[in-house]
Amino acid sequence: MTFAVMFVIGIGAPFVASAQQAGDGERLFRQRCAACHALEAGQNKAGPHLDGLIGRKAGSVEGARYSRALQGAEITWDEQTLDGFLANPRKAVSGTTMVVGVPNEAQRKAIIAYLKSVPAAAN
Repeated sequence: MTFAVMFVIGIGAPFVASAQQAGDGERLFRQRCAACHALEAGQNKAGPHLDGLIGRKAGSVEGARYSRALQGAEITWDEQTLDGFLANPRKAVSGTTMVVGVPNEAQRKAIIAYLKSVPAAAN
């Protein structure tokens, strides 16, 4: 079966949804996150760069400014921990200096999908 046929009968639908979600996530990232976070390794702004974020321990980017609370947090970033943190950073990690939350679940999922779609160290 060719890709075009699989796509038409719906097998490609999850890919399309994921690609669209990542596209929405890129827009949302630029609007909500990019003022404080870069995607390029070594490009720390007010917050740490997000290159290689998935699987990274919170508070571990060298040269980035972190609150003591985030440095001491026993968090490794994955979809679930990011979702909870983005929903309400100060509730997730009391004492964090991150003030911007994303209360809308669909927007959080789109941002996380985008971050997962950006290759580490190839931004």
